[in-house]
Amino acid sequence: MIKRQLHDKVYWLGAIDWDRRLFDSLIPLPDGTSYNAYLVQGSDKTALLDTVDPAMAEMFLAQLADVPRIDYLVCHHAEQDHSGTIPLVLDRYPDAKVVTTAKAKTFLIDLLQIDEQRFITVADGDSLDLGGATLNFIHTPWVHWPETMVTYLAEAKILFSCDFFGSHIATSDLFVTDQGRVHEAAKRYFAEIMMPFRTVIGKNIEKLAPLAIEMIAPSHGQVYDHPEWIIDAYRDWTAGTPHNLVCLPFVSMHGSTRVMVDHLTAALMERQVRVELFNLPVTDIGKLAMSLVDAGTIVLGTPTVLTGPHPMAAYAAFLANALKPKARYLSIIGSYGWGGKTVDQLAAMIPNLKVEVLDPLLVKGHPRQDDLAQLDRLADLIVERHKKDEFRR
Repeated sequence: MIKRQLHDKVYWLGAIDWDRRLFDSLIPLPDGTSYNAYLVQGSDKTALLDTVDPAMAEMFLAQLADVPRIDYLVCHHAEQDHSGTIPLVLDRYPDAKVVTTAKAKTFLIDLLQIDEQRFITVADGDSLDLGGATLNFIHTPWVHWPETMVTYLAEAKILFSCDFFGSHIATSDLFVTDQGRVHEAAKRYFAEIMMPFRTVIGKNIEKLAPLAIEMIAPSHGQVYDHPEWIIDAYRDWTAGTPHNLVCLPFVSMHGSTRVMVDHLTAALMERQVRVELFNLPVTDIGKLAMSLVDAGTIVLGTPTVLTGPHPMAAYAAFLANALKPKARYLSIIGSYGWGGKTVDQLAAMIPNLKVEVLDPLLVKGHPRQDDLAQLDRLADLIVERHKKDEFRR
């Protein structure tokens, strides 16, 4: 890899991770990812903004071979895919200071054992003049950790946004060239990482609104040289009205629950409600999370295992509870053989969801005609609620 110029005296450097398919031993990466850092050279001082995942350290350090001096190493976020190579950079540049928030300083000392004397902490609104290049630091807590900040380079109108507006894509293109592909990747990234904090993220978007932003340079994915559309997308994902959409994750062991899922899906489609099905044993969890960004209603489909929900349905409930989507309604459908407390147990797993629970239906054995008629009534109720709330079509 080589440094690539973004603007006069501003360079991208980092690493493209073409092969990575899992993040945090949890998040699927179907398109790989990148770890982006940036070099800003003023007439007096030079600043490096972030580093890369330690696995890519050798590639990253090679790009600094012709950089004789780094005065400041700005750390926006302490997670190791951004910060993990800081100790190696500090070894190479013994006079460099780590510039970060007070909270991030404590994290970096704990995670990387960096000497406390190497830090400069910055308050919200502080700035550094590099000589014709002014770095303005803006605290953006909970995007997506409590210590995060972004940097605005005033002269070039570039926002270095760290995880904010990021996307997991491995590509040789420095700038966004396929907006549709990046929109999907950025939505997946938001769904998996940012959605639990969407309320405070919405406030941080408005905090950035007074800035004249002509370019957004995130820590993952491509650089936005026309950033208006991704800002608008974030506004919708954080605060927009839910869609006329039912997200339906399900699992079926012997076919009874699948019959119910298919019948409800057909009934909703007939009533002009969009449905997205996720057969949990084979589902990409990232796709499920993306559906939760927009869904007005969630329906969980599960058989009963022993006395409770199938473990995969329990995981889907746990995921929805953790991600805190803006859905307003939820229901549970499925079957059982001899008894249990599936509905009670699933309901207890979603305290973070501010939803109305609509007519759960668990049937004994294979569903009969009366059971299918109840699913039709559930479809009618979902339509009624979506129309009342004027969900987006």
